Amino acid sequence: MKLHIVGSSGTFPAPGRPCAGYLIEHGNTRVLCDAGPGTFMSLPVDPDSIDAVVISHQHADHCSDLLTIFHAWTYRPEPRVDVPVYGPASVLERVMAFVDKGQEDVFAGTLRYQAVAGGDEVTIGDFTVRFADMYHSVPCVGSRWEAGGRSLFYTGDTGPGGDWREAARGVDLMLSEASYQEWNKNPEYPMHLSGAEAGEIAREVGARKLVLTHIPPYLDSALSVHEAEVAFDRPVALAVPGVGFEV
Repeated sequence: MKLHIVGSSGTFPAPGRPCAGYLIEHGNTRVLCDAGPGTFMSLPVDPDSIDAVVISHQHADHCSDLLTIFHAWTYRPEPRVDVPVYGPASVLERVMAFVDKGQEDVFAGTLRYQAVAGGDEVTIGDFTVRFADMYHSVPCVGSRWEAGGRSLFYTGDTGPGGDWREAARGVDLMLSEASYQEWNKNPEYPMHLSGAEAGEIAREVGARKLVLTHIPPYLDSALSVHEAEVAFDRPVALAVPGVGFEV
């Protein structure tokens, strides 16, 4: 299994750094996980080779390029048809607000949306994907990916609360958001993790590798990695667009 970082910026994109977007592939299966602004145009493969899309939640920095995907795959001489998309029901509700009235059938003809929630499991080509409800301000699903005897868990956006940690237990690689650092954690909005919290949780669940993502452009990512390494007690990697990880 391989994880390609397409975008990793938290909250809003920066030059050369799209928002959340990850290409996960194994065998002949390629899936785009999250589609924040800038991710579709930054894919390192032919977009038509993407077999499915998984979206963690409705916030624009994770799903707005679904509209780009819809246009790119629909309004052309040979449109793509019936590409599966998985995510919370609220994602489809938000995206459809941008679709012209009467075009609902066109959207559904291109993208076959299936609502998922914690506890659901789907098969996408070579992958088994299990979803977990995360601790966020809107419905958000983390996802555990298994293929070829390897496993990856992606947090989407989440705080340290909730019952999602069991879904990440024993994974080979944990891709975790790290929106905060210890100095700027907001106790009134505990819906994101700091690098230290990501490290603590990765160590608790027995993850073999930890990769930090969703760090806002105004934070020093080196400090986030340092805080995570202290808590994880081993090296921590940073999600940088263009970088790939063998899971």
